[in-house]
Amino acid sequence: METHTSSRAIDGANYKEVDIEMPPLLEVRDLVKYFPVYSKGIFRKKIVGKVHAVDHISFTVNERETVGLVGESGCGKTTTGKLILYLEKPSSGQIFFDGKDVVQTFSKGSKEEQLKLRRSMQMVFQNPYASLDPRMTVYDIISEPFKIHRHIPSNEWKDRVYKLLEMVGLEPYHAERYPHEFSGGQRQRICIARALAVEPRFIIADEPVSSLDVSIRAQILNLIMELQEKLGMSYLYISHDLSSVRQISQRVIVMYLGEIVEQAPTTKLFDNPVHPYTRALMSAVPIPDPKRKMNVIILPGEVPSPINPPSGCRFHPRCQYADQKCKEEKPSFSQVDVDHFVSCHYWHKFA
Repeated sequence: METHTSSRAIDGANYKEVDIEMPPLLEVRDLVKYFPVYSKGIFRKKIVGKVHAVDHISFTVNERETVGLVGESGCGKTTTGKLILYLEKPSSGQIFFDGKDVVQTFSKGSKEEQLKLRRSMQMVFQNPYASLDPRMTVYDIISEPFKIHRHIPSNEWKDRVYKLLEMVGLEPYHAERYPHEFSGGQRQRICIARALAVEPRFIIADEPVSSLDVSIRAQILNLIMELQEKLGMSYLYISHDLSSVRQISQRVIVMYLGEIVEQAPTTKLFDNPVHPYTRALMSAVPIPDPKRKMNVIILPGEVPSPINPPSGCRFHPRCQYADQKCKEEKPSFSQVDVDHFVSCHYWHKFA
């Protein structure tokens, strides 16, 4: 459990640590999201199945912590982020932010309560080319949250926009330009500035560097870490790039086909991955040494359909160690070490 709290300001001037015991900032309990599949045709559509996008996952994010969420495309990472922010309605499960029930607040709470919670949680989307309105100037984009939330007097908007631009490495004169006049990295900086406009405590970064050049990725990752140190925010960092996850995260959660298969502190996970799927992911990370041979684990077959996921362990059709038990019996979470958990019947073979 984390032992700190913070006094916050947009410029970070008031930030300080106080050694008091704190519960997790975000807690996800048994979260489920199924998308219905309808029969073909225009009339009398029937539900013929469901996509198991997120299937009974639980995890926490502490104050000032960055948790990495990794897995193949289609494993449910982005859906998890949208569920936390209630951009998608969960099928079941609970989400608590700073002790408040997110689902109850957005389904039954007052408009004021919803706006207050929305200010605390923000998202930086994957594609900076699509997430910015091309008809709006940068000033209009960043100041739009001020108009919605009304948490800042209108006579302070211009100074606050300029301060936010400087905070993310841009200049005040950029406020009068349009998104098409910026590079991909600059657009992502604008997206980060927009997210910071409401002074959030928690940001979901959904693959924020996947569409950027390699040289720009490092700059954006450094910016994200600098902002965390300055403002004391927490992140859920969603990515399939294990190198960036290792650089930025304190803990890592590995998802496969809608389920969490392993979670651990970053160092422990990279030094000792014990789930066969995690080991395969780790083996594919490039090594910056041309003389060192890479032992890449090639997984057979394709990812099963989330409409009809396999019984037992969902990874068993692609696992070379699977037996009849894996096909029939769903593995429970086992504790490998302190804060290191895995969902596998035979994890001890790899520990």
